[in-house]
Amino acid sequence: MGRGQRQEQKPGRAPRRRLRATYHRPSGVRHLFAAYELGEDKLYGHIKPRKTRARFLEFCRYLRSLYPPSVRIAIICGNFSPHLSTATDTRVWFWAEANTTEIAYTPSNCSWLNRIEAQFTALRYFTLDGTDHSSHREQASMIRRYIIWRNNHAYDERLRRIITRANVA
Repeated sequence: MGRGQRQEQKPGRAPRRRLRATYHRPSGVRHLFAAYELGEDKLYGHIKPRKTRARFLEFCRYLRSLYPPSVRIAIICGNFSPHLSTATDTRVWFWAEANTTEIAYTPSNCSWLNRIEAQFTALRYFTLDGTDHSSHREQASMIRRYIIWRNNHAYDERLRRIITRANVA
């Protein structure tokens, strides 16, 4: 391999054009629905092409399926519009009432109160920083692989250091 040649670059082939997240993405963006289970220190996530109330409700149903029906669960949400659906669209509210689920919202100026924010910091650090994925499928695969790794290595020293630093900030 010649000097200055990146390992993944094949001889005689031009390097892949870098795609920045802030520039043109012909296939749009993808959204991560994520949940953090404090008691078990586990992260759950689903990647969807759109963030809508219907997709949010779908994710809530998935979270509910992780526990027996007799166990009351609480889902703490940020203030993104699909989460704030109980005022304009009562489907989420009726579903929560019928399924022993409480949905709570963090105050709009206090996102650091939501414990998942530190998990997003770690996800960006381990999965997204300094990368240019060639497709949404590749990026989604990296995120899924990170979540699996993170749940199997919840006490990894580097992971704990990043999460602790993010929780303090």
